[in-house]
Amino acid sequence: MFDTLSDRLSATFKNLRGKGRLSEADIDATAREIRIALLEADVALTVVRAFIKQVKERALGAEVSQALNPAQQVIKIVNEELIGVLGGETRRLRFAKNPPTVIMLAGLQGAGKTTLAGKLGRWLQQQGHTPMLVAADLQRPNAVNQLSVVAERAGVAVFAPEPGNGVGDPVRVAEDSITYARDKQHDVVIVDTAGRLGIDQELMQQAADIRDAVSPDEVLFVVDAMIGQDAVTTAEAFQEGVGFDGVVLSKLDGDARGGAALSVAQVTGKQIMFASNGEKLDDFDAFHPDRMASRILGMGDMLTLIEKAEQTFSQQEAEKMAAKLAKGPKEFTLDDFLAQMEQVRKMGSISKLLGMMPGMGQMKDQINNLDEREVDRTAAIIKSMTPAERAEPTIINGSRRARIARGSGVDVSAVKGLVERFFDARKMMSRMAQGGGMPGMPGMPGMPGGGGKKKGKQQKKAKGKRQSGNPMKRQQEEQAAAARRAQGGALGIPGPGQDPGDFELPQEFKDMLPPK
Repeated sequence: MFDTLSDRLSATFKNLRGKGRLSEADIDATAREIRIALLEADVALTVVRAFIKQVKERALGAEVSQALNPAQQVIKIVNEELIGVLGGETRRLRFAKNPPTVIMLAGLQGAGKTTLAGKLGRWLQQQGHTPMLVAADLQRPNAVNQLSVVAERAGVAVFAPEPGNGVGDPVRVAEDSITYARDKQHDVVIVDTAGRLGIDQELMQQAADIRDAVSPDEVLFVVDAMIGQDAVTTAEAFQEGVGFDGVVLSKLDGDARGGAALSVAQVTGKQIMFASNGEKLDDFDAFHPDRMASRILGMGDMLTLIEKAEQTFSQQEAEKMAAKLAKGPKEFTLDDFLAQMEQVRKMGSISKLLGMMPGMGQMKDQINNLDEREVDRTAAIIKSMTPAERAEPTIINGSRRARIARGSGVDVSAVKGLVERFFDARKMMSRMAQGGGMPGMPGMPGMPGGGGKKKGKQQKKAKGKRQSGNPMKRQQEEQAAAARRAQGGALGIPGPGQDPGDFELPQEFKDMLPPK
């Protein structure tokens, strides 16, 4: 959703790089470009004006003029102000002292409240709670049935005493759900309320009645991030009519302009608490303003990536794999390779994971065109091998490759390529496990450890450092060199008592040096 905004901001900051000092004209031009980028992203005008004013005031002050790298300082200022616009600090759910905690969902019809109720229930369950969904939307056709299906898929309980489709009293259902939750020992109740196609008095009154009946600990306003400025108008109307404590953004994976997300927190004064960014029940998480600002500015979101990895990967399995690799490359088999690949797949879409890595904004087109089915093809190739071939891929000859290709429905070249990539990956992972550092990405021409250098090629000897013809100057240089050697033993440079002639760079550093 923020791709266009991110591209415009990246292009704006690119023009600043390399300038040792920024003039007032440079800052004005940058502010103008940022203003255009935000307006094109459908951010509310009042928010844009306040944002640009704050950025310009800070950029024209001593904060930038005295900075060693003014361009980086401007990016830092924009990042900090963007975090402020998105709500500042992460807002957590408030839980009741005496369970159950009641969470009421409100919003327009089509905003995704029912699906989001299931996602929130699953998320809370993963946090160690026992949530229950309440079908209080008795107006929309099949809303009760939809919530029951979503609850079953999420693996959480549902309270749906009325059939819906216009039958039943939603206020009574909401009231009864609290007693039922206490009896069944559910510590969180999520009430799914009815929506309308637009703001009307009947909708507001029903939402207000449910709120008064159950006294929710949290009222969350669900807003469709794809509806632009109308999201802000709707949020203001709900704030006046019913009131809410936090905002939940749905459909963040859409390709519409994401200005609503940047406007709603600032306009309403209520923070965004959760964000839904896909159709699957796991495509949901707490909203972190600092991480979202980082992603908008193309700096990635490593913290979310690490959290996803921690949820997916077992610590015990990771230690077991590290011990295997430390013994030697041959201990790591294709079965292990397949298991690691399937673990990564459980983390979610590969393209989304790559998008969280810093610097990947420059490879956006390649990431978007990534074929997610490639992982399935790789798995099919490995599963078409015999146990002996998976344990020792060196035995795979031409006839075996042909058999594996037929079994997995791919070309022989695909089998050969997979085995070669596996050997490269195994070598790299083994060296890292043994403390050798990262030798470079295998198979990447021009990269350390890759195909950029030809093996066995003789390299010319480096010329020695020239000495000054001035005896006084030469003596000073020798004394300085001796002092550097005396201080540098801890970094691998010869220290006291060491012969400089015995010093040799580690192989990993040698590999990184360009050919002479």
